[in-house]
Amino acid sequence: MTIKKRLVISNILMILVPVVITALIGLACVGMVWYTVAHGTGLGIEHNDDFYLASQGISKMAESALRGATRAEQIDGLTDLSQLLDKNAMSLIVDADGENLYRYGNSADADSALRSAINELNGEGYVSNGERELYAHQVSINGTIYRISIFASHAELSYGTLKVVVALAVIILLFGIFMSILLTNRFLTKFVFQKIERPLDMLSEGVRQIRDGNLDHRIVYETEDEFAPICSDFNEMAVRLKESVDLTQQHEQSRKELLAGISHDLRSPLTSIRAYVEGLLDGVPKTPEAQRSYLETIKNKAEDIDRLVEELFMFSKMELGEYPDHPKLLRLDDEIRQFVSSVGPEYSGKGLQIFTGTLSPATVSADPEQLRRVLVNILENSLTYKDKETGHLEISLQEEKGGFRLSLCDDGPGVPAESLPRLFDAFYRGDPARQNPNRGSGLGLSIVAGAIRRMNGKIHAEPGKDGGLAIVIWLPKTEG
Repeated sequence: MTIKKRLVISNILMILVPVVITALIGLACVGMVWYTVAHGTGLGIEHNDDFYLASQGISKMAESALRGATRAEQIDGLTDLSQLLDKNAMSLIVDADGENLYRYGNSADADSALRSAINELNGEGYVSNGERELYAHQVSINGTIYRISIFASHAELSYGTLKVVVALAVIILLFGIFMSILLTNRFLTKFVFQKIERPLDMLSEGVRQIRDGNLDHRIVYETEDEFAPICSDFNEMAVRLKESVDLTQQHEQSRKELLAGISHDLRSPLTSIRAYVEGLLDGVPKTPEAQRSYLETIKNKAEDIDRLVEELFMFSKMELGEYPDHPKLLRLDDEIRQFVSSVGPEYSGKGLQIFTGTLSPATVSADPEQLRRVLVNILENSLTYKDKETGHLEISLQEEKGGFRLSLCDDGPGVPAESLPRLFDAFYRGDPARQNPNRGSGLGLSIVAGAIRRMNGKIHAEPGKDGGLAIVIWLPKTEG
């Protein structure tokens, strides 16, 4: 369940649960009041003696009211007793010479029988049938006989008791509302927060792991809610961060190898030049022919340095993205035919026979100058590492997977399988000891890889069909 759904349910329950609980408690309180009203608590006095004493007190007060000068004053005085009567759940009847003067309170079926019983007692005394009680007192005032009758029932509810019951019901209701809100809030807070707490803990732990350098840490979160994309993004961030760190380390290693390669490849021809110059200064070569040989060697070494510096400059420009690039639509098969036609004789004279295989029609977007440099560098690599007097290299072009596969395969000594992925690294050679710097600068294939990437292509090396080395280039198809 998503957090949004939990919040919606929580908001609904936050209102619904307290309302339902309050309604139930309210019904219980109403039932309690109804039960009290229905069954009552009597006078709140436990014994008949208490009723007798209370009735005597009320009777004396009624007698005082009857001593008023006028009938209206008598009625007003009796009316003043109403609160006291309500409080004790009593009823009052006052007769004057047998005629009803004042009546207050509830009557009962048993009242007539009780009054008849009092009559048998000469109109004064106390009688009870177990459920209903009567106290009667007669008094003569100004020649008028007044009978004061006070009734009470065990089942009648006193006013004071009713107030206590209602107050208790209100307190229970308010307490129930408070507790229902409190408990509902705590439950719903836990209901929502537990769904948030776990992913937050997982994210916090993930951040700590990344901070401590554990870039392989991944968050496993299978619940489909709002935290799922966050955890997925965290894992993606960790992957990219690890790739970035690995790439930085790789660049740092490449930089060290680059510096070591430059130092080594420059030191060798410089050492040779210095040795031959010192030989000339010391007069080692005695004949003009020997001196010329020394000078030609110095010239060749200087050309090696110049070529190395030029390739290093080109490699740096490519790495910085500053190498001039002017792509245009090319018929790749025609370019290859023209290239082989123009450089074939030259390389044949150097001991490398170039011939073409299948050349399928192909249109690509590429810079002609860079494409030519790519082909030349691959040819130079094959020429440098050939182990026969005359080597052979076949160029073929075929359509493949939305692009074209250009393959240059020679019959040289080949490269160990473990070295194939590193052939395009700067200053990498098949001989780790780098004992023979005359066999290339180690930048040629790296420049080739950079140029192919700029053409949105791919390049890799694989074993040749005749045991040599095949450089395979894939370039995307372009509609022309």
